[in-house]
Amino acid sequence: MKRRLLLKLLGGAGLGTLTTALPMDAKAIHQNGVDDTIAENDRAYWVKILTKIANPILSNISKQQLRKNMPMEVSPTFDNRDAGVGYLEAFGRLLAGMAPWLALPDDGTEEGELRKKFRKQALLGIQYGVDPQSPDYFTWRGPSSQTLVDAAHLALAFLRAPKALWDPLDAVTKKRVIAEFQLLRKIKPNESNWLLFAAMTETFLHRIGEECIREKIDYAVNKFDQEWYVGDGWYSDGARFSFDHYNGYVIHCMQVETLRHNMNAGTHYKEMFDRAYKRMQRYAHHLERMISPEGYYMVVGRSSTYKNAAFQPLAAIALENKLPEDIAKGQVRAALTAVLKHIYIDKTFAPSGWLRMGVVGNQQENLADYYTNAGSMYVASLSFLPLGLPANDEFWTCKPEKWTSQKCWNAEQFPKDYYVNY
Repeated sequence: MKRRLLLKLLGGAGLGTLTTALPMDAKAIHQNGVDDTIAENDRAYWVKILTKIANPILSNISKQQLRKNMPMEVSPTFDNRDAGVGYLEAFGRLLAGMAPWLALPDDGTEEGELRKKFRKQALLGIQYGVDPQSPDYFTWRGPSSQTLVDAAHLALAFLRAPKALWDPLDAVTKKRVIAEFQLLRKIKPNESNWLLFAAMTETFLHRIGEECIREKIDYAVNKFDQEWYVGDGWYSDGARFSFDHYNGYVIHCMQVETLRHNMNAGTHYKEMFDRAYKRMQRYAHHLERMISPEGYYMVVGRSSTYKNAAFQPLAAIALENKLPEDIAKGQVRAALTAVLKHIYIDKTFAPSGWLRMGVVGNQQENLADYYTNAGSMYVASLSFLPLGLPANDEFWTCKPEKWTSQKCWNAEQFPKDYYVNY
């Protein structure tokens, strides 16, 4: 019975064939209300989409076949960096968003059995990814500085789920991960969100009791705390402000997580953490209001192929039950579900099951950036963070509610919005 229910949850596909097409065309969501039938299926839908995204990566790397089977396509304008880093890119970015879900305890449910399977595959992937004798050994030591970016996402996964993804690793694998992270110190990050990538790997080393280079941590968090905060929840990505989604893709969450895990190193980190968290909560207001009544969002700036990763800060504060008082859980869940239903239609996946380069479908020719490869889009996992809440949490059980733009354009009352600075 459980097996049949699991297959039903996953759209009728066995675990070995989850890359086949699933009927995911968006339901009509009207301006005059929210479809109440969505509520009981939202979590199952999120799990189904995350499964379809994750399965090709985790099933292949757990059998040491990721390099063999993943088509490593690159942007038409791809620069001279080593495309081989794309395998770490896919794996590290995927786990950064999956980590809280994988950290949930085993429970014997259909979803729990799937989660347990993915956790085992992820642990094998980490083992093989740092084993020089494995065909799936990641490109850690090549000439490309891109490795730092995706090692930081793997570090973020470890920090978000240490008991699920770090503690169970054997001593040899842990030693190899540490060694690879330490070798990344030779990479000088750009004066941008890249500073946070170096801070993340050093923060992880600090978290596990290894010696870290504190100057890399301090330089990054001080830049964003003092120099690059432009107000009202927004950071500049370096000296010049860019109107894009990098506050969502990287800056808010990596700033917060870096500070969170360094608070035992000095009281000033706690002060900065509190400030950064309030800024992230304010930014979440903007993210929620960016979602149109129909469930579309504003596509602006570079890296648009990262899709729903833009909503990582909103997802993160939902996971921690710290949504602002004027944003209800039901409206956040309903809004994010609507966004997913517009993105993850069949043509967003290649026939082989891998994500295509685009917001929706294959928009590779004009949308993929010079640094985009087949692994880049798996950063989309970052908005799935609320799956780390158990299925009986209020976030999943409460009724769906209209989000702000639905209330506005349906002539209903909704909260005013004012500038806030921290």
